[in-house]
Amino acid sequence: MNTRRIFATVTAVVVLAAATARAADKAAQIDALVTQYVELGQFNGAVLVAENGTVIFEKGYGLANMEWGIPNAPDTRFRLGSITKQFTSALVMQLVEEGKLSLDAKLSDLLPGYRKDTGDRVTLRQLLNHTSGIPSYTDSPSFRAEISRDPYAVGDMVSKLCAGDLQFEPGSTFRYNNCGYVLLGAIVEKATGKPYETALKERILDPAGMADTGYDHSAAVLPRRAQGYERTPGGVVNAPYLDMSLPYAAGALYSTVRDLYRWDRALAGEKILSAKAKAATWEPGLQGYGFGWGIVTAPIGPGGAERTVISHGGGINGFATNIARVPADGNLVVFLCNTGAARYEAMSAGVWDVLYGRTPAAPKRPIGEVLAAVAMKDGAEAAVARYRQLKATEADRYDFHERELNNVGYQLLAAGKADAAVAVFTLNVEMVPTSSNPYDSLGEALAAAGKKNDAIKAYAKSLELEPSNLNAIDQLSKLAKQ
Repeated sequence: MNTRRIFATVTAVVVLAAATARAADKAAQIDALVTQYVELGQFNGAVLVAENGTVIFEKGYGLANMEWGIPNAPDTRFRLGSITKQFTSALVMQLVEEGKLSLDAKLSDLLPGYRKDTGDRVTLRQLLNHTSGIPSYTDSPSFRAEISRDPYAVGDMVSKLCAGDLQFEPGSTFRYNNCGYVLLGAIVEKATGKPYETALKERILDPAGMADTGYDHSAAVLPRRAQGYERTPGGVVNAPYLDMSLPYAAGALYSTVRDLYRWDRALAGEKILSAKAKAATWEPGLQGYGFGWGIVTAPIGPGGAERTVISHGGGINGFATNIARVPADGNLVVFLCNTGAARYEAMSAGVWDVLYGRTPAAPKRPIGEVLAAVAMKDGAEAAVARYRQLKATEADRYDFHERELNNVGYQLLAAGKADAAVAVFTLNVEMVPTSSNPYDSLGEALAAAGKKNDAIKAYAKSLELEPSNLNAIDQLSKLAKQ
Protein backbone atom coordinates (compact mmCIF):
# COMPACT_ATOMS: atom_id res chain seq x y z
CA MET A 1 0.00 0.00 0.00
CA ASN A 2 1.32 3.44 -0.96
CA THR A 3 0.84 5.41 2.28
CA ARG A 4 2.05 8.66 0.76
CA ARG A 5 -0.47 8.47 -2.07
CA ILE A 6 -3.32 7.75 0.35
CA PHE A 7 -2.24 10.65 2.56
CA ALA A 8 -2.05 13.02 -0.44
CA THR A 9 -5.52 11.95 -1.58
CA VAL A 10 -7.05 12.43 1.85
CA THR A 11 -5.36 15.84 2.15
CA ALA A 12 -6.72 16.89 -1.24
CA VAL A 13 -10.24 15.84 -0.25
CA VAL A 14 -10.02 17.79 3.01
CA VAL A 15 -8.70 20.89 1.25
CA LEU A 16 -11.45 20.67 -1.39
CA ALA A 17 -14.13 20.24 1.28
CA ALA A 18 -12.82 23.27 3.16
CA ALA A 19 -12.77 25.37 -0.03
CA THR A 20 -16.30 24.28 -0.87
CA ALA A 21 -17.48 25.22 2.62
CA ARG A 22 -15.83 28.66 2.36
CA ALA A 23 -17.44 29.25 -1.03
CA ALA A 24 -20.85 28.25 0.33
CA ASP A 25 -20.42 30.60 3.29
CA LYS A 26 -19.48 33.49 0.99
CA ALA A 27 -22.44 32.71 -1.26
CA ALA A 28 -24.77 32.88 1.74
CA GLN A 29 -23.29 36.24 2.77
CA ILE A 30 -23.68 37.63 -0.76
CA ASP A 31 -27.27 36.43 -0.93
CA ALA A 32 -28.05 38.08 2.42
CA LEU A 33 -26.42 41.33 1.28
CA VAL A 34 -28.24 41.51 -2.07
CA THR A 35 -31.53 40.58 -0.40
CA GLN A 36 -31.23 43.69 1.80
CA TYR A 37 -30.94 45.87 -1.30
CA VAL A 38 -33.89 44.08 -2.87
CA GLU A 39 -36.02 44.67 0.22
CA LEU A 40 -35.18 48.39 0.06
CA GLY A 41 -36.32 48.51 -3.56
CA GLN A 42 -32.77 49.15 -4.79
CA PHE A 43 -32.31 46.07 -6.95
CA ASN A 44 -34.41 43.80 -9.16
CA GLY A 45 -32.49 41.51 -11.47
CA ALA A 46 -29.78 38.85 -11.54
CA VAL A 47 -26.36 38.55 -9.90
CA LEU A 48 -23.29 36.40 -10.55
CA VAL A 49 -20.08 36.30 -8.53
CA ALA A 50 -16.97 34.32 -9.46
CA GLU A 51 -13.89 33.76 -7.29
CA ASN A 52 -10.60 32.52 -8.69
CA GLY A 53 -12.35 32.03 -12.01
CA THR A 54 -15.10 29.79 -10.59
CA VAL A 55 -18.73 30.78 -10.09
CA ILE A 56 -19.58 30.72 -6.38
CA PHE A 57 -22.94 32.50 -6.58
CA GLU A 58 -25.65 33.21 -9.15
CA LYS A 59 -29.26 34.09 -8.49
CA GLY A 60 -32.22 36.07 -9.81
CA TYR A 61 -34.20 38.51 -7.65
CA GLY A 62 -37.61 39.99 -8.25
CA LEU A 63 -39.48 39.79 -11.51
CA ALA A 64 -38.45 39.75 -15.16
CA ASN A 65 -42.06 40.52 -16.08
CA MET A 66 -44.18 42.17 -13.43
CA GLU A 67 -47.45 41.89 -15.33
CA TRP A 68 -47.19 38.11 -15.51
CA GLY A 69 -45.20 37.53 -12.32
CA ILE A 70 -42.30 35.84 -14.11
CA PRO A 71 -39.18 35.75 -11.88
CA ASN A 72 -35.69 36.80 -12.83
CA ALA A 73 -33.12 34.01 -13.10
CA PRO A 74 -29.43 33.59 -14.02
CA ASP A 75 -30.46 32.86 -17.63
CA THR A 76 -32.77 35.90 -17.95
CA ARG A 77 -31.70 38.14 -20.82
CA PHE A 78 -31.24 41.82 -19.96
CA ARG A 79 -30.39 44.78 -22.16
CA LEU A 80 -26.81 45.74 -21.36
CA GLY A 81 -26.66 49.40 -22.34
CA SER A 82 -23.08 50.67 -22.34
CA ILE A 83 -21.49 47.34 -21.38
CA THR A 84 -21.85 46.93 -25.16
CA LYS A 85 -18.89 49.30 -25.59
CA GLN A 86 -16.33 46.75 -24.38
CA PHE A 87 -17.46 44.35 -27.10
CA THR A 88 -17.16 47.08 -29.73
CA SER A 89 -13.68 47.98 -28.52
CA ALA A 90 -12.68 44.29 -28.66
CA LEU A 91 -13.81 44.12 -32.31
CA VAL A 92 -11.77 47.21 -33.09
CA MET A 93 -8.67 45.84 -31.34
CA GLN A 94 -8.95 42.57 -33.28
CA LEU A 95 -8.95 44.58 -36.51
CA VAL A 96 -5.99 46.63 -35.29
CA GLU A 97 -4.04 43.42 -34.65
CA GLU A 98 -4.95 42.18 -38.12
CA GLY A 99 -3.55 45.38 -39.65
CA LYS A 100 -6.95 46.45 -40.98
CA LEU A 101 -7.14 49.46 -38.65
CA SER A 102 -4.68 51.74 -36.90
CA LEU A 103 -5.26 53.45 -33.57
CA ASP A 104 -3.81 56.66 -34.98
CA ALA A 105 -5.83 56.60 -38.21
CA LYS A 106 -7.97 59.67 -38.87
CA LEU A 107 -11.75 59.38 -38.75
CA SER A 108 -12.09 60.94 -42.21
CA ASP A 109 -9.86 58.17 -43.63
CA LEU A 110 -11.73 55.42 -41.81
CA LEU A 111 -15.13 56.78 -42.90
CA PRO A 112 -14.44 58.71 -46.13
CA GLY A 113 -17.94 60.21 -46.21
CA TYR A 114 -17.49 61.88 -42.82
CA ARG A 115 -16.97 65.66 -42.73
CA LYS A 116 -13.27 66.33 -43.26
CA ASP A 117 -12.90 69.50 -41.21
CA THR A 118 -13.46 67.57 -37.98
CA GLY A 119 -12.75 64.04 -39.22
CA ASP A 120 -9.16 65.01 -40.06
CA ARG A 121 -8.61 65.96 -36.40
CA VAL A 122 -10.08 62.87 -34.68
CA THR A 123 -8.34 59.49 -34.39
CA LEU A 124 -9.59 55.98 -33.77
CA ARG A 125 -7.90 56.03 -30.37
CA GLN A 126 -9.83 59.16 -29.36
CA LEU A 127 -13.14 57.53 -30.31
CA LEU A 128 -12.27 54.56 -28.10
CA ASN A 129 -11.32 56.57 -25.01
CA HIS A 130 -13.98 59.33 -25.22
CA THR A 131 -11.63 62.19 -26.01
CA SER A 132 -12.79 62.93 -29.59
CA GLY A 133 -14.68 66.14 -28.84
CA ILE A 134 -17.58 65.04 -31.05
CA PRO A 135 -20.94 65.85 -29.39
CA SER A 136 -22.92 62.84 -28.19
CA TYR A 137 -26.41 62.52 -29.66
CA THR A 138 -27.83 61.26 -26.36
CA ASP A 139 -26.83 64.54 -24.69
CA SER A 140 -29.29 66.45 -26.85
CA PRO A 141 -32.23 67.82 -24.79
CA SER A 142 -34.54 66.65 -27.57
CA PHE A 143 -33.20 63.10 -27.74
CA ARG A 144 -35.89 61.33 -25.74
CA ALA A 145 -38.84 63.35 -27.04
CA GLU A 146 -37.91 63.74 -30.70
CA ILE A 147 -35.35 61.07 -31.66
CA SER A 148 -35.46 58.00 -29.41
CA ARG A 149 -38.51 56.28 -30.91
CA ASP A 150 -37.49 56.50 -34.59
CA PRO A 151 -35.43 53.91 -36.49
CA TYR A 152 -32.14 55.08 -37.98
CA ALA A 153 -29.86 53.45 -40.52
CA VAL A 154 -26.18 53.43 -39.53
CA GLY A 155 -25.26 55.90 -42.26
CA ASP A 156 -27.97 58.29 -41.15
CA MET A 157 -26.78 58.12 -37.54
CA VAL A 158 -23.26 58.93 -38.66
CA SER A 159 -24.25 61.90 -40.85
CA LYS A 160 -27.25 63.28 -38.95
CA LEU A 161 -26.62 62.51 -35.28
CA CYS A 162 -22.83 62.16 -34.92
CA ALA A 163 -21.29 64.85 -37.10
CA GLY A 164 -21.64 67.94 -34.90
CA ASP A 165 -19.01 70.62 -34.39
CA LEU A 166 -16.22 69.64 -32.01
CA GLN A 167 -16.76 70.67 -28.38
CA PHE A 168 -13.04 70.69 -27.53
CA GLU A 169 -9.66 69.91 -29.04
CA PRO A 170 -9.50 66.14 -29.64
CA GLY A 171 -7.36 64.35 -27.07
CA SER A 172 -7.45 67.21 -24.55
CA THR A 173 -10.53 66.30 -22.48
CA PHE A 174 -12.51 63.23 -21.45
CA ARG A 175 -16.24 63.41 -22.12
CA TYR A 176 -18.29 60.22 -22.21
CA ASN A 177 -19.67 59.94 -25.71
CA ASN A 178 -22.10 57.52 -27.31
CA CYS A 179 -21.47 58.97 -30.78
CA GLY A 180 -17.86 57.80 -30.56
CA TYR A 181 -19.00 54.19 -30.31
CA VAL A 182 -21.64 54.61 -33.04
CA LEU A 183 -18.80 55.74 -35.30
CA LEU A 184 -16.69 52.77 -34.16
CA GLY A 185 -19.53 50.42 -35.12
CA ALA A 186 -19.65 51.99 -38.59
CA ILE A 187 -15.86 51.63 -38.85
CA VAL A 188 -16.10 47.93 -37.92
CA GLU A 189 -18.73 47.43 -40.64
CA LYS A 190 -16.54 49.11 -43.26
CA ALA A 191 -13.40 47.21 -42.24
CA THR A 192 -15.10 43.79 -42.15
CA GLY A 193 -17.63 44.29 -44.95
CA LYS A 194 -20.28 42.87 -42.62
CA PRO A 195 -23.05 44.30 -40.41
CA TYR A 196 -21.88 45.04 -36.87
CA GLU A 197 -24.19 42.36 -35.50
CA THR A 198 -22.71 39.69 -37.79
CA ALA A 199 -19.10 40.67 -37.11
CA LEU A 200 -19.77 40.56 -33.37
CA LYS A 201 -21.33 37.10 -33.52
CA GLU A 202 -18.60 35.59 -35.68
CA ARG A 203 -15.62 37.21 -34.01
CA ILE A 204 -16.61 37.26 -30.32
CA LEU A 205 -19.90 35.69 -29.29
CA ASP A 206 -19.47 32.33 -31.03
CA PRO A 207 -15.79 31.85 -30.05
CA ALA A 208 -16.63 32.75 -26.43
CA GLY A 209 -19.64 30.40 -26.34
CA MET A 210 -22.03 33.26 -25.62
CA ALA A 211 -25.23 31.82 -27.09
CA ASP A 212 -27.46 33.99 -24.85
CA THR A 213 -25.96 37.29 -26.05
CA GLY A 214 -26.80 39.33 -29.14
CA TYR A 215 -28.05 42.54 -30.66
CA ASP A 216 -31.47 43.32 -29.19
CA HIS A 217 -34.21 44.00 -31.73
CA SER A 218 -37.50 45.14 -30.24
CA ALA A 219 -39.58 43.30 -32.83
CA ALA A 220 -37.85 39.95 -32.38
CA VAL A 221 -39.43 37.27 -30.19
CA LEU A 222 -36.62 36.63 -27.70
CA PRO A 223 -37.11 33.89 -25.11
CA ARG A 224 -36.38 34.83 -21.49
CA ARG A 225 -36.07 38.56 -22.24
CA ALA A 226 -36.71 40.77 -19.22
CA GLN A 227 -39.14 43.66 -19.51
CA GLY A 228 -37.67 47.05 -18.60
CA TYR A 229 -39.21 49.17 -15.83
CA GLU A 230 -38.44 52.47 -14.13
CA ARG A 231 -39.11 53.56 -10.57
CA THR A 232 -41.03 56.79 -10.05
CA PRO A 233 -42.36 58.50 -6.90
CA GLY A 234 -45.71 56.93 -7.78
CA GLY A 235 -44.33 53.40 -8.18
CA VAL A 236 -42.81 51.21 -10.89
CA VAL A 237 -43.86 51.90 -14.49
CA ASN A 238 -43.00 50.39 -17.86
CA ALA A 239 -39.92 52.03 -19.36
CA PRO A 240 -40.45 54.28 -22.39
CA TYR A 241 -39.91 52.70 -25.80
CA LEU A 242 -36.51 53.06 -27.45
CA ASP A 243 -35.83 52.03 -31.03
CA MET A 244 -32.86 49.68 -30.73
CA SER A 245 -31.20 50.95 -33.90
CA LEU A 246 -30.18 54.03 -31.91
CA PRO A 247 -27.94 52.55 -29.18
CA TYR A 248 -26.24 50.41 -31.86
CA ALA A 249 -22.56 49.69 -31.11
CA ALA A 250 -22.70 51.95 -28.05
CA GLY A 251 -25.44 50.09 -26.17
CA ALA A 252 -27.70 47.67 -28.08
CA LEU A 253 -26.64 44.25 -26.77
CA TYR A 254 -28.53 41.89 -24.46
CA SER A 255 -26.98 39.16 -22.34
CA THR A 256 -27.24 37.09 -19.17
CA VAL A 257 -25.06 36.99 -16.06
CA ARG A 258 -23.91 33.51 -17.09
CA ASP A 259 -22.84 34.70 -20.54
CA LEU A 260 -20.94 37.63 -19.04
CA TYR A 261 -19.06 35.08 -16.94
CA ARG A 262 -18.14 33.32 -20.20
CA TRP A 263 -16.99 36.70 -21.50
CA ASP A 264 -14.82 37.15 -18.41
CA ARG A 265 -13.24 33.74 -18.93
CA ALA A 266 -12.60 34.46 -22.61
CA LEU A 267 -10.85 37.70 -21.64
CA ALA A 268 -8.76 35.84 -19.06
CA GLY A 269 -7.19 33.89 -21.93
CA GLU A 270 -6.24 34.96 -25.44
CA LYS A 271 -9.18 33.52 -27.35
CA ILE A 272 -10.59 36.97 -28.09
CA LEU A 273 -7.70 39.39 -27.53
CA SER A 274 -3.94 38.90 -27.30
CA ALA A 275 -2.02 40.00 -24.22
CA LYS A 276 -0.77 43.02 -26.18
CA ALA A 277 -4.28 44.04 -27.23
CA LYS A 278 -5.59 43.65 -23.69
CA ALA A 279 -2.77 45.78 -22.31
CA ALA A 280 -3.69 48.57 -24.74
CA THR A 281 -7.41 48.18 -23.97
CA TRP A 282 -6.88 48.43 -20.22
CA GLU A 283 -4.31 51.22 -20.24
CA PRO A 284 -6.03 53.99 -18.27
CA GLY A 285 -6.27 57.31 -20.06
CA LEU A 286 -7.95 60.52 -18.98
CA GLN A 287 -10.18 59.96 -15.92
CA GLY A 288 -9.01 56.34 -15.77
CA TYR A 289 -10.84 55.28 -18.94
CA GLY A 290 -9.31 52.81 -21.38
CA PHE A 291 -10.98 51.42 -24.48
CA GLY A 292 -14.56 50.59 -23.45
CA TRP A 293 -13.58 49.98 -19.81
CA GLY A 294 -12.93 52.04 -16.69
CA ILE A 295 -9.74 51.16 -14.81
CA VAL A 296 -9.14 52.02 -11.16
CA THR A 297 -6.80 50.87 -8.42
CA ALA A 298 -8.68 50.45 -5.15
CA PRO A 299 -7.92 49.06 -1.65
CA ILE A 300 -10.32 46.14 -1.88
CA GLY A 301 -7.98 43.18 -1.46
CA PRO A 302 -7.08 41.25 1.71
CA GLY A 303 -6.17 43.68 4.44
CA GLY A 304 -7.08 46.55 2.17
CA ALA A 305 -4.40 45.64 -0.37
CA GLU A 306 -4.76 47.50 -3.65
CA ARG A 307 -6.22 45.75 -6.66
CA THR A 308 -6.79 46.89 -10.23
CA VAL A 309 -10.51 46.79 -10.94
CA ILE A 310 -11.67 46.83 -14.58
CA SER A 311 -15.34 47.66 -14.88
CA HIS A 312 -18.14 49.31 -16.78
CA GLY A 313 -21.76 50.14 -16.15
CA GLY A 314 -24.68 50.52 -18.49
CA GLY A 315 -27.99 52.32 -18.44
CA ILE A 316 -30.72 52.11 -21.07
CA ASN A 317 -34.48 52.62 -20.79
CA GLY A 318 -35.58 50.34 -17.96
CA PHE A 319 -32.20 48.64 -17.40
CA ALA A 320 -29.08 49.28 -15.33
CA THR A 321 -26.06 46.97 -15.52
CA ASN A 322 -22.57 46.58 -14.17
CA ILE A 323 -19.63 44.24 -14.68
CA ALA A 324 -16.48 44.45 -12.53
CA ARG A 325 -13.37 42.28 -12.83
CA VAL A 326 -10.25 41.84 -10.71
CA PRO A 327 -8.05 40.00 -13.22
CA ALA A 328 -5.20 39.41 -10.76
CA ASP A 329 -7.48 37.23 -8.60
CA GLY A 330 -9.89 35.91 -11.23
CA ASN A 331 -12.76 37.60 -9.39
CA LEU A 332 -15.89 38.84 -11.14
CA VAL A 333 -19.09 40.58 -10.05
CA VAL A 334 -22.02 41.05 -12.46
CA PHE A 335 -25.28 42.86 -11.72
CA LEU A 336 -28.08 43.07 -14.30
CA CYS A 337 -31.17 45.02 -13.25
CA ASN A 338 -34.47 45.69 -15.04
CA THR A 339 -35.87 48.53 -12.95
CA GLY A 340 -33.77 51.35 -14.34
CA ALA A 341 -31.43 52.00 -11.40
CA ALA A 342 -29.41 50.13 -8.80
CA ARG A 343 -26.85 50.88 -6.07
CA TYR A 344 -23.93 49.22 -7.83
CA GLU A 345 -21.16 51.13 -6.11
CA ALA A 346 -22.28 50.09 -2.65
CA MET A 347 -23.37 46.60 -3.72
CA SER A 348 -20.03 45.89 -5.42
CA ALA A 349 -18.12 47.18 -2.39
CA GLY A 350 -20.11 44.79 -0.21
CA VAL A 351 -19.37 41.82 -2.45
CA TRP A 352 -15.65 42.63 -2.55
CA ASP A 353 -15.73 42.74 1.24
CA VAL A 354 -17.22 39.25 1.34
CA LEU A 355 -14.72 37.86 -1.17
CA TYR A 356 -11.76 39.29 0.72
CA GLY A 357 -12.90 38.31 4.21
CA ARG A 358 -14.49 41.48 5.56
CA THR A 359 -17.98 42.22 6.86
CA PRO A 360 -19.94 44.27 4.31
CA ALA A 361 -21.71 47.45 5.35
CA ALA A 362 -25.49 47.30 5.53
CA PRO A 363 -27.28 49.23 2.77
CA LYS A 364 -28.79 52.61 3.48
CA ARG A 365 -32.16 53.81 2.24
CA PRO A 366 -31.77 56.60 -0.36
CA ILE A 367 -32.99 59.88 1.13
CA GLY A 368 -34.20 60.85 -2.33
CA GLU A 369 -37.01 58.29 -2.21
CA VAL A 370 -38.37 59.85 0.98
CA LEU A 371 -38.04 63.42 -0.24
CA ALA A 372 -39.58 62.80 -3.65
CA ALA A 373 -42.78 61.52 -2.06
CA VAL A 374 -42.90 64.45 0.38
CA ALA A 375 -42.16 67.02 -2.34
CA MET A 376 -44.84 65.71 -4.68
CA LYS A 377 -47.46 65.59 -1.90
CA ASP A 378 -46.64 68.53 0.39
CA GLY A 379 -44.25 70.69 -1.64
CA ALA A 380 -40.56 71.52 -1.70
CA GLU A 381 -40.56 73.40 1.61
CA ALA A 382 -41.81 70.32 3.44
CA ALA A 383 -39.24 68.15 1.63
CA VAL A 384 -36.39 70.46 2.64
CA ALA A 385 -37.58 70.43 6.26
CA ARG A 386 -37.81 66.63 6.20
CA TYR A 387 -34.27 66.39 4.81
CA ARG A 388 -32.85 68.55 7.59
CA GLN A 389 -34.71 66.57 10.26
CA LEU A 390 -33.51 63.16 9.02
CA LYS A 391 -29.94 64.34 8.50
CA ALA A 392 -29.87 65.56 12.08
CA THR A 393 -31.52 62.54 13.69
CA GLU A 394 -31.07 59.47 11.42
CA ALA A 395 -27.92 60.08 9.38
CA ASP A 396 -26.84 56.42 9.72
CA ARG A 397 -30.03 55.06 8.15
CA TYR A 398 -30.07 57.09 4.94
CA ASP A 399 -27.80 57.72 1.98
CA PHE A 400 -27.30 61.50 1.77
CA HIS A 401 -25.07 61.51 -1.32
CA GLU A 402 -25.46 64.62 -3.47
CA ARG A 403 -27.06 62.57 -6.26
CA GLU A 404 -30.10 61.98 -4.03
CA LEU A 405 -31.19 65.62 -3.93
CA ASN A 406 -30.27 65.98 -7.59
CA ASN A 407 -32.58 63.10 -8.49
CA VAL A 408 -35.46 64.70 -6.57
CA GLY A 409 -34.82 68.04 -8.24
CA TYR A 410 -34.97 66.50 -11.70
CA GLN A 411 -38.15 64.62 -10.87
CA LEU A 412 -39.71 67.95 -9.91
CA LEU A 413 -38.43 69.55 -13.12
CA ALA A 414 -39.92 66.72 -15.16
CA ALA A 415 -43.24 67.29 -13.37
CA GLY A 416 -43.19 70.97 -14.39
CA LYS A 417 -42.43 72.17 -10.84
CA ALA A 418 -39.44 74.42 -11.63
CA ASP A 419 -39.68 76.58 -8.49
CA ALA A 420 -39.80 73.47 -6.28
CA ALA A 421 -36.79 72.06 -8.16
CA VAL A 422 -34.90 75.32 -7.50
CA ALA A 423 -35.55 74.90 -3.75
CA VAL A 424 -34.21 71.33 -3.74
CA PHE A 425 -31.15 72.13 -5.85
CA THR A 426 -30.44 75.14 -3.62
CA LEU A 427 -30.41 72.80 -0.62
CA ASN A 428 -27.97 70.53 -2.47
CA VAL A 429 -25.66 73.47 -3.15
CA GLU A 430 -25.77 74.28 0.55
CA MET A 431 -24.90 70.68 1.49
CA VAL A 432 -22.02 70.26 -1.01
CA PRO A 433 -20.80 73.79 -1.80
CA THR A 434 -17.54 72.59 -3.37
CA SER A 435 -19.16 70.27 -5.94
CA SER A 436 -19.77 71.53 -9.46
CA ASN A 437 -22.73 69.38 -10.47
CA PRO A 438 -25.32 70.74 -7.97
CA TYR A 439 -24.64 74.28 -9.23
CA ASP A 440 -25.04 73.06 -12.81
CA SER A 441 -28.39 71.48 -11.94
CA LEU A 442 -29.47 74.60 -10.06
CA GLY A 443 -28.69 76.66 -13.15
CA GLU A 444 -30.94 74.42 -15.24
CA ALA A 445 -33.83 74.77 -12.80
CA LEU A 446 -33.40 78.55 -12.51
CA ALA A 447 -33.44 78.88 -16.29
CA ALA A 448 -36.60 76.77 -16.46
CA ALA A 449 -38.17 79.05 -13.81
CA GLY A 450 -37.37 82.10 -15.93
CA LYS A 451 -34.67 83.39 -13.55
CA LYS A 452 -31.97 83.73 -16.16
CA ASN A 453 -29.63 86.09 -14.29
CA ASP A 454 -29.57 83.72 -11.32
CA ALA A 455 -29.07 80.80 -13.71
CA ILE A 456 -26.01 82.51 -15.18
CA LYS A 457 -24.56 82.92 -11.67
CA ALA A 458 -25.16 79.23 -10.87
CA TYR A 459 -23.58 78.01 -14.11
CA ALA A 460 -20.64 80.38 -13.61
CA LYS A 461 -20.05 78.91 -10.14
CA SER A 462 -20.25 75.39 -11.57
CA LEU A 463 -17.65 76.33 -14.18
CA GLU A 464 -15.43 77.91 -11.54
CA LEU A 465 -15.44 74.63 -9.59
CA GLU A 466 -15.01 72.49 -12.72
CA PRO A 467 -13.42 74.42 -15.62
CA SER A 468 -13.93 71.43 -17.94
CA ASN A 469 -17.72 71.48 -17.45
CA LEU A 470 -18.72 71.77 -21.10
CA ASN A 471 -22.44 71.85 -20.31
CA ALA A 472 -21.96 74.96 -18.18
CA ILE A 473 -20.03 76.58 -21.02
CA ASP A 474 -22.80 75.72 -23.50
CA GLN A 475 -25.58 76.95 -21.22
CA LEU A 476 -23.79 80.19 -20.37
CA SER A 477 -23.40 80.90 -24.08
CA LYS A 478 -27.09 80.28 -24.72
CA LEU A 479 -28.19 82.39 -21.76
CA ALA A 480 -25.91 85.24 -22.80
CA LYS A 481 -27.49 85.27 -26.26
CA GLN A 482 -30.95 85.37 -24.70
